[in-house]
Amino acid sequence: MEIILLERIERLGQMGDVVTVKNGYAHNYLLPQKKALRKTKENMAYFESKRKEFEARNLKLKSEAEAMAEKLNGLSVVIVRQAAETGQLYGSVTMRDICDAINEAGFKIERRQVVLNQPFKNMGVFDITVSLHPDVSQTIRLTIARSADEAKRMEKKAAVAAEPAPVAEPAAAETPAE
Repeated sequence: MEIILLERIERLGQMGDVVTVKNGYAHNYLLPQKKALRKTKENMAYFESKRKEFEARNLKLKSEAEAMAEKLNGLSVVIVRQAAETGQLYGSVTMRDICDAINEAGFKIERRQVVLNQPFKNMGVFDITVSLHPDVSQTIRLTIARSADEAKRMEKKAAVAAEPAPVAEPAAAETPAE
């Protein structure tokens, strides 16, 4: 199915591009979310007449996302879960858990904005990407631990490991005096 994109969509195209996608993707996601229009003569004319409005709306959303990214910069969230002695969680930490933790920290994001390839099944300190706009994303620090005290220890250990080791200056080659 050929569609007209109303906003930039990652791995698909820019606003105004006419692209071919599978019917299910168009019917189930792009059209209901108002991210695209079917390609017809009427819709092409409608898009061209409303292009300035779509661009203005997209710029507004992008500026809001950049402001939110600035606020999220340096954010660190802690999720407390039960785990075995080996550090393996009895459950898992999913996008929903991460979204809830960020919302409890005072930020309003949606679950679909958390980029996560698979759920976490071990304790540790992780960097998570939050996609606020197709052009704007921010990385936050996630700590999964058995208790808040353990989370603080893990964060300190991760901070020490992240610091670059001091580089020893090579000894200056001394030339014998002649």
